[in-house]
Amino acid sequence: MSLVHETILHIDLAKLKSNFYYLRSQLSKKTEVIAVVKAHAYGLGDYEIAAFLETLGVQHFWVADFEEGVILRERGVQGSIIIANPGSKSVEEIKSYNLEPVIYNYRLLDLYAKRKTSFNIHLKLNTGMNRYGFNTEELDDVLTLIQENPQLKVKTVCSHLAASDEIEKDGYTHCQIELFDQLTNKLQKELKTPFKRHILNTNGVLRHPQHQMEMVRMGIGLYGISDDKNLHQICRLESAISQIRNIKKGEKIGYRNAFEAPYDMRIAVIPVGYADGLNRKLGDGKGKVLVDNKVCPILGHVSMDSFVADISDTSAIEGDIVTIFSADFSIQKIANDLNTIPYEILATINRRIKRIYDFPTS
Repeated sequence: MSLVHETILHIDLAKLKSNFYYLRSQLSKKTEVIAVVKAHAYGLGDYEIAAFLETLGVQHFWVADFEEGVILRERGVQGSIIIANPGSKSVEEIKSYNLEPVIYNYRLLDLYAKRKTSFNIHLKLNTGMNRYGFNTEELDDVLTLIQENPQLKVKTVCSHLAASDEIEKDGYTHCQIELFDQLTNKLQKELKTPFKRHILNTNGVLRHPQHQMEMVRMGIGLYGISDDKNLHQICRLESAISQIRNIKKGEKIGYRNAFEAPYDMRIAVIPVGYADGLNRKLGDGKGKVLVDNKVCPILGHVSMDSFVADISDTSAIEGDIVTIFSADFSIQKIANDLNTIPYEILATINRRIKRIYDFPTS
């Protein structure tokens, strides 16, 4: 694999394997795993992640829309591919690529029923997230339409926890799980064919494993973004110094003269910008990078394709590695600096950034 690119997102599949096995160890042997690879697997590469997880025995994959599903299927993913938001215009593609839609309202259910064609579907219930999903009072109508259309095969019924990571909201989580259990019991009594259930996400697996049911969905935890010390961040983003400048006290840097040197400084230009997913709010000293094993603040505004860092305290030269995040300089830290969540940091990494996959040696 060529390493000629200045900026590379390294993905350590050995750590992905370790994370998967650790999370798997929290589950019953009978519990099946749905790997969440939506949004380009949170920016890490949907096909590459899915293909590797298939070698570990994962047979179900969760994506956001039909286009993500088509990409996986065309590239050879064999497992079931579940489309979280199929929309109303993608029925033909979903059928022809053997994808499986999540049905979360009566309009979609009626649309698929009218096709009079066999589909594997996944019903989503609203248990308190109040986003997607059928409400409790809609369940009887849902049952009637499914019973009238046996070509619709309910493979799973699911819901989503709103606050599975917050201990102070465990009461709400337990209420969601209890309601989900009640609703799925009713569905199971009325439908002739059995289905599987899933409500736990990664934090649900880690904090509420007693409620794992027949399936769970694993997303960000697989990629090591977690407070659990047994999970390890699988990626690091590195670039290289394009140019070094010595500037005098009072000289200005970047657009709008956003930074004025308080003393003579040595600065580095690094070819990563907001078009690559480096948030502009990391500018003006809020964000930091590692150069020559030293923490260096970002100066001035982040540009579209580059940013500037203060390397005055380093002996770095042009071409040296710049670490934007790594296992030791974590995505969680960047998220904290921005008062956001790690999901946003990962998911916004542009696809023009080269991805390199490091496979396990055994």
